[in-house]
Amino acid sequence: MTESAAGEAPGALQDPDYRRAVVDLLGVISYGELSAFERLAEDAKLAPTLEDKVAIATMAAAEFAHLGPLRERIEALDGDFTGSMAPFRAAIDDFHTHTAPADWYEGLIKAYVGDGLAADFYREIAAYLDHQTRDTIVASLEDAGHAEFVVDRVRAAIAADPRLGGRLALWGRRLMGEALTQAQRVAADRDALTAMLAGGVDRPGMDLAAIGRMFTRITEQHAARMARLGLEA
Repeated sequence: MTESAAGEAPGALQDPDYRRAVVDLLGVISYGELSAFERLAEDAKLAPTLEDKVAIATMAAAEFAHLGPLRERIEALDGDFTGSMAPFRAAIDDFHTHTAPADWYEGLIKAYVGDGLAADFYREIAAYLDHQTRDTIVASLEDAGHAEFVVDRVRAAIAADPRLGGRLALWGRRLMGEALTQAQRVAADRDALTAMLAGGVDRPGMDLAAIGRMFTRITEQHAARMARLGLEA
């Protein structure tokens, strides 16, 4: 858990800088969800069975459904939905370009581990926001059915071919590194987000120690996911 569940102060939403930062955050999450939808729909083509294809397509539909509440919250804050996503398109597209899976199993790991890392990061930040925004973000990051499906398929594949485990463990480490780089790039590129994380007179923020603890928690959660897959982090 983070040190503080902030953003309850009534003045927060009256602060234009805070509202701008929240719209930025909702924008990057929205583009992440849209990208996840596109990626999963593409991954469905690699599915070895019809059952797998249906499962991945169902996950893609769930990711797309998350966009509705995010859009409503952005517009409630007088933001532009598509405009709020635009500044983050290059960073997220670059992440997906650098982490394009080579096969079905790498795609499964990315869907579970990569999306999990992003969700952990945004949940940490959401703890410092007003409750309406926080609730919207947390709901948008709910598991779209990745966990049980991916764990089942990956563990079965490793049992059938133990050599696969080593390759997928390396892939998981690469995803971790790329995801942390992307998160730092997104935060650093947007002044409003950086200022929001620093807090203000009416709400607490994150100092360097808190940021360090946050990344420690994210790393631990990543290791737990990898262990669940039967892989070393």
